[in-house]
Amino acid sequence: MEVISENRSFGGRQLVYSHPSNTCGCEMTFAAYLPPQAADGPVPVLWYLSGLTCTHENAMTKGGFQEHAAKHGLAVIFPDTSPRGDGVSDDEAYDLGQGAGFYVNATRNPWRTHYRMYDYIVSELRSIVMDNLPVRDRHGITGHSMGGHGAITIALRNAGLFDSLSAFAPITNPTQSDWGRKQLSAYLGDDESSWAEHDATLLLQEYGWKSDLLVDQGSGDQFLDLLKPEALADMMARRRQPGQVRMQDGYDHSYFFVNSFARDHVQWHAARLN
Repeated sequence: MEVISENRSFGGRQLVYSHPSNTCGCEMTFAAYLPPQAADGPVPVLWYLSGLTCTHENAMTKGGFQEHAAKHGLAVIFPDTSPRGDGVSDDEAYDLGQGAGFYVNATRNPWRTHYRMYDYIVSELRSIVMDNLPVRDRHGITGHSMGGHGAITIALRNAGLFDSLSAFAPITNPTQSDWGRKQLSAYLGDDESSWAEHDATLLLQEYGWKSDLLVDQGSGDQFLDLLKPEALADMMARRRQPGQVRMQDGYDHSYFFVNSFARDHVQWHAARLN
């Protein structure tokens, strides 16, 4: 790994790394916040997956996680949302291509060569973090919007790898939403049976989650009809899944919303990881 930048933050270190990715076939960038406790020994890890158009940088600079992570002794990993570079396929639309990897392994051209964000998060980047940073094998995962979709679907499919789960305004039912059907058909093809393993509501129905989960959603979110929080909440009730879907009055889809509830989510994960 190459260190791109390092900044002191709340007694810890905010780092940005780049590394060659065998999974994505290009150079990838991610950020890692190491709390002050990491100087004395390995700490648990909270993964934060970002939403459409974002890089590693958006949540790192706007999410407000460092202060709370420092208090509770958690490392926070901020991956990028897609492969990038001149040789990586892209689309003119903001919600497809670079910045919109959707945390799937693409099987269709031209995306299949580089767009393997599911394997990148679950396998490659996880191994890099475990091998190179002062962290221990206790992992929580969260994310916002497309990243909330990624956090829930990855955790439900890999319950043995993650110990806590939450999300901010996740895309909960992408097989029934324009934020999902477009991307899943482009990356995976028109066979909708292959989409189910990337739908949080359908996965919850099939697998459930081994513990409780926390979802925050703003009632003033301009994308509510695309996110469909009611689908996940209804499935949690039907499956009697422990957890909370909290509708936060007046909050929109921005990082002001994420920042407002970052403390709650870090505390949530710390209580389950420590």
